[in-house]
Amino acid sequence: MADHNDFGKIAEDLAVEHLIKNGYKILVRNFRFKKNEIDIIAEKDNLIIIAEVKARSTDTFMLPHEAVTKTKIKSIVSAANHYLEEFNKDNEVRFDIISVLPDSNRNLMIDHIADAFEALDAN
Repeated sequence: MADHNDFGKIAEDLAVEHLIKNGYKILVRNFRFKKNEIDIIAEKDNLIIIAEVKARSTDTFMLPHEAVTKTKIKSIVSAANHYLEEFNKDNEVRFDIISVLPDSNRNLMIDHIADAFEALDAN
């Protein structure tokens, strides 16, 4: 399999393809604010979708979405707030996680968790 950075880029490209195929409009990729980064900012049904892409070569230790910590959530929310202010957006925002993980045949599988931060808070 590709090295870490290549695999991350492949995962983000797959996530973008998945979103476009499902009717999302991609607004920005790799939006940065200070040290924070948002992988994908998209729009669908008048919602701004902030998507964090997590990829793992195996689920032996944890599922990809389990790597999104409270600290990571805070940094994504901070960057999202900056994006909304900078581009004068007043749309409702949803935070999603898109996990990319190979199956037993090494095909990359996508799991799109909508409203993921809300789901994480429930746990």
